[in-house]
Amino acid sequence: MTQHIQPISPLRQRLIDDLVLRKYSPNTQSTYIRAVKKLQGYLGHSPATATAEELRKFQLHLVNEGVSRITLNATITALRFFFQTTLERPDVVTKIATVPVPRRLPIILSQEEAARLIAATGNLKYRAALSIAYGAGLRINEIASLKVSDIDSKRMTLRVDQGKGRKDRYAMLSPVLLDTLHAWWHFAHAKRLMLKGGWLFPGQNPINHITTRQLSRVCLAAARDAGIDKRVTMHILRHSFATHLLEAKVDVRVIQVLLGHKKLETTALYVQVATKVLREVISPLDTLKPPV
Repeated sequence: MTQHIQPISPLRQRLIDDLVLRKYSPNTQSTYIRAVKKLQGYLGHSPATATAEELRKFQLHLVNEGVSRITLNATITALRFFFQTTLERPDVVTKIATVPVPRRLPIILSQEEAARLIAATGNLKYRAALSIAYGAGLRINEIASLKVSDIDSKRMTLRVDQGKGRKDRYAMLSPVLLDTLHAWWHFAHAKRLMLKGGWLFPGQNPINHITTRQLSRVCLAAARDAGIDKRVTMHILRHSFATHLLEAKVDVRVIQVLLGHKKLETTALYVQVATKVLREVISPLDTLKPPV
């Protein structure tokens, strides 16, 4: 049976070329293309001829549909690129603007909850992945794309290759985490689940690494099995890593480096959820002397 492949329009190809030229990631390229397709579906005609008023109405349409602020901002950013760079029509995007996104405090696991979560993962592969999230503070995509060669047992570090912002960094590798990774490595090689020098966490086909979706499912299942009623994600383990380090009096600037944060203010957010730190602060009310 012959499959008919729909050709890419010259306009979309130009958008793709502009994204590739600027070395945008595949995920960003997909997001931008989807945004332009959604605009075209709303307009019913080529987005190349869209007016500023049509774009304003499109944003209003997205708001009325209940699109989240994050999705709305991503769509607007994509359309700005499309009209300013690809079409060279910057005047068209003057009536659309991003909206503020409220900053919410992250959910944090206690150390006892983190221990229960990791222990509830019976599969050694997944236990090792969750241990990295909590023991080294890596993002879910950084864990998925780790290679065996990224483990440096002599320097006790994990190399994060091209993390967020396309930056390399080193994360901490604790003795307990190293033991867990060694156990997984020996098991995987004995079962021929891992290619020599390949991914630390291979997918069903060891040529590919595990997907972030699978890691998310594993984390949710482990939280359920551990009886944790919080909505646990892999990123919450990263939040818990940073918070527990702060409560252990590790300098916030060191935590910033370990997390790969660009701005110190991003890391400083954990001060608000580090309850042990807050409890140690003496209120000025407690220092008042009674009036004579």
